[in-house]
Amino acid sequence: MEHFILDKYSKDERQILLKLAADSISYGLTQHKIMAVNLEEYPAKLQKQGACFVTLQMNKQLRGCIGSLKAHQPLVQDIVHNAYAAAFSDPRFRPLRDTEFPELEIHLSILNPSAPMHFGSETDLIQQLRPGIDGLILTDQGHRGTFLPSVWESLPTPELFISHLKLKAGLPQDYWSDTLLIERYTVEAIP
Repeated sequence: MEHFILDKYSKDERQILLKLAADSISYGLTQHKIMAVNLEEYPAKLQKQGACFVTLQMNKQLRGCIGSLKAHQPLVQDIVHNAYAAAFSDPRFRPLRDTEFPELEIHLSILNPSAPMHFGSETDLIQQLRPGIDGLILTDQGHRGTFLPSVWESLPTPELFISHLKLKAGLPQDYWSDTLLIERYTVEAIP
């Protein structure tokens, strides 16, 4: 059984990341482009490669969510890029307006590396899931989808979580295949 990772970012670092996401959106509203990041202005830990999702909410309703599943750039750059994309490029929503910005709630999910799960059946997979803890990436036959651990709040049972993840990936709810790949990851949620 894997051990749970304690929060690896300090209160100050978490505040820096939240402010950076808000600044990225604010800059996008006025300049209509992604803000440049000077890495040297940030603590060394935040300059390391990292993957994040930025989730935007208004009145407790989803307003945008974009992220990276694998670390491919410094965390501060990933935050800036994904905050901008969540506000202006999420295909499910129209671009954010400046009048909405004061009402916006910004949530960050910093991803720990994913690992493939090993299971012999859907029942076996469901028994291994940890509600509220696991984020999942489902991949099969050119289809792919992910749910962050926060999705457990609206899909609280492993059965619901898996069936809706299949739908998100473009597969039927009752789909099953021996080639199905499920990867599990955890996140540090901010705030």
